[in-house]
Amino acid sequence: MSLTEQAIVRIRQLIKDGTLPPGARLPPEQDLAASLGLSRNLLREAVRSLVTTRVLEVRRGDGTYVTSLDPALLLEGVGVAVEMMQGDDLLEITEVRRLFEPVATSLAATRITPVQLAELQRHLDAMVAAQGDVELLTHHDDAFHRAVFEATGNRALCALLVGIASRTVRARVWRGVLEGNVAGRTVSEHVAIYNALERGDAVLAQAAALMHVSTTETWLRENLVRSAAPEPGERVI
Repeated sequence: MSLTEQAIVRIRQLIKDGTLPPGARLPPEQDLAASLGLSRNLLREAVRSLVTTRVLEVRRGDGTYVTSLDPALLLEGVGVAVEMMQGDDLLEITEVRRLFEPVATSLAATRITPVQLAELQRHLDAMVAAQGDVELLTHHDDAFHRAVFEATGNRALCALLVGIASRTVRARVWRGVLEGNVAGRTVSEHVAIYNALERGDAVLAQAAALMHVSTTETWLRENLVRSAAPEPGERVI
């Protein structure tokens, strides 16, 4: 473990044991470095790293604070990482989504409120009206699933799934769906999810979500293989 990593661990320990609770202001740099037995340069490196991971935040002219440590904030980096993935790595993330999203949708069926159902209906209606417009379809598709995740009432699960279900991947899939003239089928999968949630049927909701995510995974798998295949007459080295 590098010296910077050791410094990061020490600061994290102060946060975990409650010495520096969420929202707390860090002591002056010189005092904190002395109490941790670190050089000021090493402390700065550790602080910069923890700012990047949203554990700390720098308020100009005021000091450095521990963030709220809200799951949505701490797991924000998941979405950034997923956006950068390609090929087999992207397929692995889609597999993770297949494992988690159906179960989350099942949970949502037991907890969703009338207000949340109305929001889902609004996004579903917008998707039906927007067929042919990739930008609108992607926006309302993303909002539809985000609303389902929020309906679980589990902030950590919601934040994780929002990160995994990349908006960029959704846009890519919608472009392929429109090119393949199967937008109606994809929208109908969302309708099936909505109907199961409206009925409060957890088993049906899980099955509908599994079907939908599996369709997306199949499309990605087929198209990644196709994009990797050489064109006719192309020399393979």
